[in-house]
Amino acid sequence: MGREVSESCVESLLTEMVSSYCTRFYADKPDLAARRIEAIGYQVGHQLSERYTMERPRFSDHLEAIKFICKDFWSELFKKQIDNLKTNHRGTFVLQDNKFRWLSRMSVDPSPENTGSAQDPSTDENKAAQATSMHLYFPCGIIRGALSNLGIPCAVSADISNLPACSFVVRIKA
Repeated sequence: MGREVSESCVESLLTEMVSSYCTRFYADKPDLAARRIEAIGYQVGHQLSERYTMERPRFSDHLEAIKFICKDFWSELFKKQIDNLKTNHRGTFVLQDNKFRWLSRMSVDPSPENTGSAQDPSTDENKAAQATSMHLYFPCGIIRGALSNLGIPCAVSADISNLPACSFVVRIKA
């Protein structure tokens, strides 16, 4: 497209945005922080979709729009296509990225206030999973915003059961 931003700058911006919303602005309200992060992603996805489809005709169906997200849109964002697309042909699509770039270099802060007790290592894992999931609200918002701009209202969630792989579940609203 001509205008690009360094990948490290985007990753740093995402990290700082999540940190600010989770620790400063809405430290005691994680649900509100998640909604705000997703809303920012929605605006970004909406605007990027507008830019990337400017010279294209409107998509005729949901599958065509989802394929656009998996191939062209994802390539513009991450320099690669989605690795796998699955559907139940009833409005649910699963977009699988086997090495999601924004999770591949993530680490959790090992400072004393962010670690659990020595007797309960599951607390550390729980905090790590929570921190990772907060970072996924932004790309979920990007996908939802892009599809909304294409005339497809939907809900998007993420599954990170096998890092750095990530699955985005898109449910089209009737």
